[in-house]
Amino acid sequence: MKKDLLEKGAIVQRDQETFAIAPHIPGGITSPATLRKIADVAEQFDAKALKLTSAQRIAIVGIEEDKLDAIWEAVGEKPGAAIGMCVRSVKICPGTTFCKRGQQDSVGVGLELDKTYHGMALPWKFKIGVSGCANDCGEVCIKDVGVIGTPKGWNVMVGGNGGGQPRLSQKLAEHVPSDEEAMQIVTKVVDWFKKQNRKGRIGKHIQEMGLDAFRKEVLGE
Repeated sequence: MKKDLLEKGAIVQRDQETFAIAPHIPGGITSPATLRKIADVAEQFDAKALKLTSAQRIAIVGIEEDKLDAIWEAVGEKPGAAIGMCVRSVKICPGTTFCKRGQQDSVGVGLELDKTYHGMALPWKFKIGVSGCANDCGEVCIKDVGVIGTPKGWNVMVGGNGGGQPRLSQKLAEHVPSDEEAMQIVTKVVDWFKKQNRKGRIGKHIQEMGLDAFRKEVLGE
């Protein structure tokens, strides 16, 4: 029975023979040329399907193992961190760049967070969300850490999880006035989690110690 190939960013499929790969598309924002290339490469290597993922990537599904190196070379993009104990994804809504409802620049903040954290090794899998308004299209409510735009700045949320034991995120900081300060708080949360070196999603640890104790430990408040 074949297994996922972490070093190749390849996930074994249900047939236990073929693999899926997901080129990294930060925030799901890309160009027509990149979309054409992915489609052409999928056709060239006889992929069974292209799948839009919840992490705003395009998975190329049904690739034979001996073609993995060649398909990555042909795509010319780095792998999305779809597997492994790391920051899996930074989900980003359109924010003030595109959306009429956006109250903060979720695209700018999200791409900066993606540049810093995507694929970073951590004790457990970790997901980040960025939403430009309270509609929360970046699904910060079920992310390990994330920010939600308000008219007064950003709310920083922690501890969400949409997995087998779903948990809604909690408000760590409210109306943080600048992008830089909000990202600094996210950094503090990620650094804290990295230093703990404990198994399980961060929300589990926050639940055990309590949000106030976590806030004091991470933010010194």
